[in-house]
Amino acid sequence: MKKWILTVSILLLALFLSACGNDSAEEESSTTGDTQEPFTIGVIPAQTEGEMQTAMDKLQTILAEELDREVEIEVYPDYNGVVESMNYDQIDMAYLGPLTYVIAEANSNAKAIITQLVDGEPFYNAYVITHTDNPVASLDELLENPGEVQFAFGDPNSTSGSLIPSIELQDRGVYESEQENEFETVRFTGSHDATALAVQNKQVDAGAIDSAIYNQLLESGKIDEDQLKIIWESEPLFQYPWAVLESTDDETVAKLREAFLAIEDPEILDAFGATGFTEADNADYESIKQAAIKQGIIEE
Repeated sequence: MKKWILTVSILLLALFLSACGNDSAEEESSTTGDTQEPFTIGVIPAQTEGEMQTAMDKLQTILAEELDREVEIEVYPDYNGVVESMNYDQIDMAYLGPLTYVIAEANSNAKAIITQLVDGEPFYNAYVITHTDNPVASLDELLENPGEVQFAFGDPNSTSGSLIPSIELQDRGVYESEQENEFETVRFTGSHDATALAVQNKQVDAGAIDSAIYNQLLESGKIDEDQLKIIWESEPLFQYPWAVLESTDDETVAKLREAFLAIEDPEILDAFGATGFTEADNADYESIKQAAIKQGIIEE
């Protein structure tokens, strides 16, 4: 009987020590960050080319080292997918156009922390471009006979590829929506480079595009400067933000800002048509927010 009691006691002690060891291992693992979920980032498709992947791999490595945790970056097929992922807390951070950012801010209290610099300035413009064979020299001339014009926007959720030029065309009385307008045809190409190529190949007469991406496409030789011309440009717009969830702690935000501000790798910068990065906050996008409210995209 005593032997049976002794055996049971030894087994119970062994189980107790094993449980303590597991708890200690779990605590140590938690302390070292091994159980942390990856920090996930969604990126809008500013261009359709898949050449961003190497740059994203490099950026992923830099941010992982700074945050001391795994980082995953995914380029989404469309603008809306990034916003929806942020709305449902499926990603921790997003690279967004200004319009998609103010939508994310309205829906999920997203917080802008970084934006890009182009030639040292955090601004860009919306352009309307046409083929150099087109005799018109201005948007006024283009709209003299809108019924003969085939017009292209980019992604419906793009600031420079849709929102700002559509407001300009609306103010000029020739455009209300894709279905209600004075043009011969209206189409959405889905991206800025697709719009530029559609104009260059004379598939459309004119199109709206991001100025920074337009210049980037020229410099890379993907479009021909001799075949395209700018006939309208908007007022300056604040550059595309990198935004985090409202719940992101201050230490993580500080580390992210520090990492971006230190980036000098030309391949990463070229992927965004940037010359560097600078800090940003929600107030920088107030004019875009008001434009989105005007168009009924978000509520005041």
